[in-house]
Amino acid sequence: MSSSNPSFVQNMSIVRPEYFFISGLSGTPYSMYYYIFLCFTYVIAVIGNSVVLLIIALEQSLHSPKYIGVFNLALADLGETNAVIPNMMKIFFSDSQYVSYNACLANMFFVNIFITVQSASLVVLAFDRFIAICLPLRYHAIVNNTVMSIVFVVIWMFNSSVVALSTSLMTRLSFCKSNVVQSYYCDYGPVLRLACNDNSINMFITNLIAALFLIAPVFIIVLSYLGIFFALSKITTWEARLKALKTCVCHLLLVGIFFLPVICMFIASSIISLTPNVRVISGSLSFSLPPMLNPIIYVLNTAEIRVLIRKLLKNRIVPIRKKFLK
Repeated sequence: MSSSNPSFVQNMSIVRPEYFFISGLSGTPYSMYYYIFLCFTYVIAVIGNSVVLLIIALEQSLHSPKYIGVFNLALADLGETNAVIPNMMKIFFSDSQYVSYNACLANMFFVNIFITVQSASLVVLAFDRFIAICLPLRYHAIVNNTVMSIVFVVIWMFNSSVVALSTSLMTRLSFCKSNVVQSYYCDYGPVLRLACNDNSINMFITNLIAALFLIAPVFIIVLSYLGIFFALSKITTWEARLKALKTCVCHLLLVGIFFLPVICMFIASSIISLTPNVRVISGSLSFSLPPMLNPIIYVLNTAEIRVLIRKLLKNRIVPIRKKFLK
């Protein structure tokens, strides 16, 4: 067993650690600066996603199917960044890298639920763009606020059920090898590798989740954009093509930011053996950067949100300026 293991408790034939030890970055002299950078991304992500959520919730003109999708994506981004980074900062800045067994499972659940909702939200937004461009005359009949709201209620319920099942199955595992998690949070894979009894059911659920929320979404999004590009090829003028394609740029950027780091890390780990520190850095960046960049991308690429922000700033600044001039 690991020397960092404080104690183990035995329940029936199941051996559970009282605590898990989150290894994080080890042997890196400037790791503190990296954690400060993650704090910086956290602040921007919280402010940016909160602004997007408030603007969409309060502005009546944005109560449309597309922005229901954007709202849920921002909500998942906000939830994920709050589930990952504050706990990470608490562990490493306080120099106490032990997390209780139950707290570890709770952290695992919340991180995974928000990540799966992010993935599903990007698929729904791809479907929205597909219908808007390929079937514009039937758009409002197929995609409306009621349909979009029902879709996201189903997504949250289904994803919560699947993630809750995968997390609850952790309780049937014995952790008699070690309690050291080679990650920066209670990551499902590294924790699963610590089990010393049969984990075939857990591995099946892991592969199912990867298929449902990584492979299938990428496949569906690629198919939707193939359909979009085919529809655009039938448009006679380049101006009309670019105008239609411009509505997809924002979504394509979000898809690339979310899926490309995960896919690249998966390919790299299958080709070469990545060190724990490389896995920690690549994993934490792939989880922290999308929630920070997503609201920035939407603000810069969405005229409606830019106009509303300008109005809000103008309403705030003008009275202050008049008061100052007096």
